[in-house]
Amino acid sequence: MKNFTTSASQETAFSVSQLNRQIQQLLEASLPWILVEGEISNLAKPGSGHWYFSLKDDKAQIRCAMFKGKNSAVRFRPKDGDMVRLRARVTFYGPRGDCQLSVESMESAGEGALQQAFERLKTSLQLEGLFDAKHKKPLPTKPERVAIITSPIGAAVRDMIIAFRRRFPLTELTILPSLVQGQDAAKNILRQLQRADDSGHFDAIVLGRGGGSLEDLWSFNDEALARAVFHAKTPIVSAVGHETDFTITDFVADVRAATPTAAAELLSPDRNQLLRQIEQQEKQLVRRMSRILEQGQQQLDFMIKRIRHPKERIEQQQTQLDQLKRRLQQSMQRKVSEQQTQTANLAHRLERNSPTRRIVQDRQKLIDIDTRLARTLSNTLANKQTAFARVIEKLNLVSPLNTLSRGYAIASKDKQVIRSIDDVEKGDAIKIRVQNGEVSCTVKTTKAIS
Repeated sequence: MKNFTTSASQETAFSVSQLNRQIQQLLEASLPWILVEGEISNLAKPGSGHWYFSLKDDKAQIRCAMFKGKNSAVRFRPKDGDMVRLRARVTFYGPRGDCQLSVESMESAGEGALQQAFERLKTSLQLEGLFDAKHKKPLPTKPERVAIITSPIGAAVRDMIIAFRRRFPLTELTILPSLVQGQDAAKNILRQLQRADDSGHFDAIVLGRGGGSLEDLWSFNDEALARAVFHAKTPIVSAVGHETDFTITDFVADVRAATPTAAAELLSPDRNQLLRQIEQQEKQLVRRMSRILEQGQQQLDFMIKRIRHPKERIEQQQTQLDQLKRRLQQSMQRKVSEQQTQTANLAHRLERNSPTRRIVQDRQKLIDIDTRLARTLSNTLANKQTAFARVIEKLNLVSPLNTLSRGYAIASKDKQVIRSIDDVEKGDAIKIRVQNGEVSCTVKTTKAIS
């Protein structure tokens, strides 16, 4: 550096680089961080990912730079003419003598006021209890009809339709077109929501749109819309913006989905998983039916062994009757033998006493006794034969074979005898046993007989 002095004063002269460095130090020290609002112009986005633009008002402008690591956090896509609010440092580039802003963050100029309004409404509705979990309705596991309120031309509706068709194409989708941004969007969404909810036709309703700035999503922060979502009878899924975006409808809705695609996945069961579950249940059903059939067969075999044919029971009764007959005959023979012995004793006594009159009387008594004995034996035998005949008749009456031979039939369902029309329903398969076989039938109607 060369110093120049004059006789009039002893001032020190700066070189241009010294001057620029001094200006840089003074600016950066006095204005470390500032907030500044203005209009974007000459916006450039080169391949490096950095943004370069000018910020201007009606009287001045200043150069700005926002580097890649910072602009990735901006929630909207700036363009020339946008009014923005910047948080930045004032920097001075000495080699060119240029003053510029190194931008740390950027938001829409109106976003600060919108954020305050958002927080006020959020706090108010939260104090009223509109966000409480106890008011949330559960989503259906397999919805048959779903209404989607969104823009019919946006990427959000396309993503949701693709997700539904991929996961569970049986769901019937109804797109209720609506504005999702702008002055009349909130009223348009509210009208479509009330229409869908009042119809009672849908199992769930999705409010959806893609991402954007707070201003872009502002229609979903409408108080009237929030209250309509809260009072809706149909479960509501809010799928507004990206995962980092939050709106009032997200807090009031029954379920908040991070993205529109996530909403479709919440409401659509996985088709492949359902098929696997069906296959597993089918295998379990086959195993259970096999066990039931095996147990039923074992019980049938056991019952068959226990069931005795009526002919066998008759033969058993006949054997018992023969035994009783033999015992009766033996008993009668013993009685006759005893009577004969007594008669012989009496005759012997009479012979010893020899009274003619007593002999005649005793002989008559003996004749009477013989007569009563013969009558008694005859009556006893007749009674036993009558009782035997009654037993045979009762056995024939209760014999299933005898019933079938008279033209009757036995109807059964699932191996259980049908005794009342309450045991069967229309369409049941039944079997009818007749004397010489079995008939399979299907119940068409039932009729009670009073």
